[in-house]
This record gives sequence, C-alpha cells and structure tokens, in this order.
Amino acid sequence: MSASDFTFGGLTLTPLPSGAMWCDAESVLCVSDLHLGKSERMARRGGALLPPYETTATLDRLRAEIDRLNPATVICLGDSFDDLAASQSLGETHRNDLSAMMAGRRWIWIEGNHDPGATDFTGEHLHEVRVGAVRFRHIAELTRDDCEVSGHYHPKASVTLRGRRISSACFIMDATRLIMPAFGTYTGGLRVSAPELRQLFTPNATVRLIRAPQHSIPASLCD
Repeated sequence: MSASDFTFGGLTLTPLPSGAMWCDAESVLCVSDLHLGKSERMARRGGALLPPYETTATLDRLRAEIDRLNPATVICLGDSFDDLAASQSLGETHRNDLSAMMAGRRWIWIEGNHDPGATDFTGEHLHEVRVGAVRFRHIAELTRDDCEVSGHYHPKASVTLRGRRISSACFIMDATRLIMPAFGTYTGGLRVSAPELRQLFTPNATVRLIRAPQHSIPASLCD
C-alpha cells in the first residue's frame, strides 16, 4: 500500500500527484475534466486566444500514467472534451494518441455538462458507472443513498503545512462523497471554501492536495 492510500466505499484508492486516481485491486485509473480542445473551442467562440498546446500536454500526462500503471479500465469522469465540437476538431496526432492509449483496455467516457453525449471515439459512453459499491458520475448528486466519485467543480485549496503555504488542485472527500481535481492543463478551479462545495460535504470533510497527496487535511483548515 502507498502512504497516500485511503479506503472509500470499500475500495482502496490512491490519489496521484498528476490529479488522477488509481484503484489497484480493480486495475482502474480515473481522471476527470480533461477539457481537451479548450483553446480551439475558445478561439472558435471568439474568446481569448490561448497557446494551442493544452491537448498535447494533457494527453502526455495521461499517457505517462497509463504506461506506468497499465490499467485494465480507464474512466474519464466527464468534460473530457471542452464541447462536442472540440472532440471532432482534434487533429490526427491527438486522435492517434488517444486510440493507442485506449487499445486493449476498457475505456469509459462519462458524459459531462460540456460533452453531454456520445462522441465518435470508441469506448463506452455512459451517464455513470459502478465499481464495487461506488458510483462514478460527473456531477455530485445532492440526494443519493450510495458512495459517489465525481468531478465538475475542479476543487483547489490553500493550506499552511510545516510553515509553508501550499496551493494546488485537490481531492475533497467525506465518508460518502469524493470530488476529483481537474486533470486538464487549461482548467481553473473552485476553492474548497466556496459555498457550492461546502454544501456538498459534512463538517469532517478532508482534502488531499495533489502536491502533497499523502496528507489528509481537514477541509475546515483550507481556503
């Protein structure tokens, strides 16, 4: 077991410094909010012109985790593409990269609010998927009777550890809910102190910064 492992809904999970999450017993790698094609989507809609390298950077980091862990299953937890048109606009190199990563394993595309429907990529296109007793979906449900892992909010936190101020994207969780950080390169974040996140968690919620995932920090100490 890794020093950063924790048990959630009967699964032993490992939060990774990349922002991905690994379940060794089930050989499942989960990533959330890739937002592939964001710079293209912003330019297409008349927004800010960003250097068009985020898709390459995101896929390179994803490939590194897949090469290292060789998962049987990859779950992309929604908003994998910045919109459905962006999924169609990926260049041949990026499409080939994705196809190579998907080969020989189960690949699940969870629908997000940015990509609320099937793309032309292979794999399974689902609203949610269950691993053991845990449901994986894009947006946390306020009312439910099971454990869930979700994304959507891109949580981030700042905290002082050993006299040093650390800020980074983070995992936030309590006994029955876990929200993952965004994996994508051009993604902002919502502070864990924001009301939108605080209302989802019990007072004893904890945070794992991706810069220090071995530390379980009370969310009440973070901003």
